Amino acid sequence: MITRYYAHFVADTSEPQVSGEYSGVVELDGPLRPQRELRDLRTLLARNFHLPAEDIRILNWATLH
Repeated sequence: MITRYYAHFVADTSEPQVSGEYSGVVELDGPLRPQRELRDLRTLLARNFHLPAEDIRILNWATLH
């Protein structure tokens, strides 16, 4: 079952082609783990941008129904 999330975040990195503010829908194969949603989402976004998780700052996120 696909779970969709809205994410609004900033990539704080010295790489100008990646650094910036982003927002959009993230689709996952299942829900994020309770009590660890923010950390898991940050890790996933960082992996997709090939950045360390510390370079991602999530401003807002929500589960889409």
